[in-house]
Amino acid sequence: MEMLAVQLKQDAHCTVKDLARQHGVSARTITRDLSLMRDQGMQIDADRGRGGGVRLDRNWGVGRMNLTYAEAVDLLISIAVAEQMDSPMFLASLGSVRRQLEASFSPNKRDKVNRLKSRILIGVTASTYVQAGASAPPKRVVQALHQAFVDQEHLLLKYQREDGVLSERLIEPHYLLLKYPIWYVVAFDHLMQEPRTFRCDRMHAVTRAGTQFKLRPKEDFAPGLLRDDLSM
Repeated sequence: MEMLAVQLKQDAHCTVKDLARQHGVSARTITRDLSLMRDQGMQIDADRGRGGGVRLDRNWGVGRMNLTYAEAVDLLISIAVAEQMDSPMFLASLGSVRRQLEASFSPNKRDKVNRLKSRILIGVTASTYVQAGASAPPKRVVQALHQAFVDQEHLLLKYQREDGVLSERLIEPHYLLLKYPIWYVVAFDHLMQEPRTFRCDRMHAVTRAGTQFKLRPKEDFAPGLLRDDLSM
């Protein structure tokens, strides 16, 4: 497909029939390859009618970035959150960006990213009462939480309850829940021996425990996920 992309970028008009003859394949194969290239985010235009053809936007590939795997995962997850929120602004090109990033991963890594995305949930917007008492969590807390979530690692945390009392917890961060603009962690709490939901901005200190956990069935967390009041 790389040679096909180069040709489409250089030639003004190429019909599917001509491309099939030049590459020694069937028209069906060329059509399939063009479809795969579009899925990867390539801007392939088609002119209908006599004298028409297909071509690749000459600007495709301009400004391509070299991202690390971790950076690409973060960007993909951010795009997934934006798409789930279904905001009409600035979403026109996200699908194309997502497809290009996903195409750069091996099937193994793509499956891993999809599993991560399935653990990020979008709920209703937080109430004005909850928003009024919210603040941005410290950067060190966000970084430790992020890594433990990705690596499925236990977390030790100091958590401030709604009554202001600090408690120490050992949790399994299974899901992240956004009730805009508040982020929550849906976790299994080893202190209470049950699923609990924690507000990220009430985490005062977070330490990765160095031990991993296995994901529990999503059904185990349904009562916590479906609660309307997550202000604890």
